[in-house]
Amino acid sequence: MSRKRAFIVDGYNVLRRGVPYSMIAAEDLDAARTRLVSDIAAFAQGEIDVIVVFDGAGNPHSDGAPHDVAGLTVIFSPYAVDADTVIEHAALAERATGADVTVVTSDAQTQWAVMGMGVARMSSDEFITELAGERAEYRHAMPSGAGKSTVSERIDSDVAAALARWARGEP
Repeated sequence: MSRKRAFIVDGYNVLRRGVPYSMIAAEDLDAARTRLVSDIAAFAQGEIDVIVVFDGAGNPHSDGAPHDVAGLTVIFSPYAVDADTVIEHAALAERATGADVTVVTSDAQTQWAVMGMGVARMSSDEFITELAGERAEYRHAMPSGAGKSTVSERIDSDVAAALARWARGEP
């Protein structure tokens, strides 16, 4: 029996790192978050537990509640708590379950903190490359004219709206 795999993703760190997310975020941060969550959902395909953490420390309305989106857990860190702290706690909790845990961030301090817990790390750039490979593989496998080709194009508008509300700390 194989061990559970878990990824914990520093959402804004990935969004800032490269194409296509940084380009989308420059125009529409809500759309960039939705695209990232959609791409990660396609990557995980229900086989990997994924927690995506966005920094909500500066938002007095953010309560840090976890939200289930497309089979992922999405968390906006609570007010006055940075995403790195949430990521470190989540890594420790996942590790305690015996899971093989990978934290995705290019933040050096967070990488050092989680590696000290026996957690693997992956840079945001490496993860973006993984996601791009998954998108290409999915498009290649789709029959010509089979419809929308990415999860972000298929994601329900209510889910996209919920991500935007949660980012603002609204219920």
